[in-house]
Amino acid sequence: MKNITYRIDPEIFTRFPGYCRGVVVLDGLHNGPSPADLLADLHQAEDELRRSLVVEDIPLNPRLLSWRQAFTAFGARPNKYRPSIEALVRRALKEQIPLINALVDAGNLLSLRHLVPVGAHSLDVVQGDLVLGFARGSEVFHGFDTDEVEHPEPGEVVYLEGELVLTRRWTWRQAQHTLILPETRSIEFNVDVLPPVDETEAQDICQQVLELVTRCCGGQGWHTVLSQDRPQVAINVG
Repeated sequence: MKNITYRIDPEIFTRFPGYCRGVVVLDGLHNGPSPADLLADLHQAEDELRRSLVVEDIPLNPRLLSWRQAFTAFGARPNKYRPSIEALVRRALKEQIPLINALVDAGNLLSLRHLVPVGAHSLDVVQGDLVLGFARGSEVFHGFDTDEVEHPEPGEVVYLEGELVLTRRWTWRQAQHTLILPETRSIEFNVDVLPPVDETEAQDICQQVLELVTRCCGGQGWHTVLSQDRPQVAINVG
């Protein structure tokens, strides 16, 4: 059994009022290709997005604008480093989202439905505590699409396991280390929300993640929301 402390630096809440992060933890999963009903729901979400939003309106959408403003606030130009939810929306408006596996596709489905970042990390490989905070600049990042070693910019919002960066620029780019693979058995989803999305909706999205994943991949799990009033939680898996 692994005992992991997961916490958010209190300064995150100070600099980004109203921010909270939903955390969904599942164990005993059986990942693989998405079942037909998940694929149908994902394609429906893409179709609904194309009916309700055009590319030109992305910078004006309140749920997407809040992430552009947050990225700008910590020094990441959103036109160069797009928040993950904006990048996903832009791709869905242009073409069908590539299918990866049931766990990844489930996260993409709920991201598109709610226009919030829903990202996942394998807990099978995590050994240390997890922190969302600000980089010093010495931490190490191995991107999933390159062999190069990178270091975050000082002051960049990063998701960390010790000195290992799991996600750069808050939700921008994930590391190779915790990618979701067909053999993934334990997982942690992050549901990131900024106003106008609130903690109540974050809880609801987390419940939807839990129900969707257990329906498609089995397993069991729980969820909570980390906020200024509750910045830390213990995770026990394995």
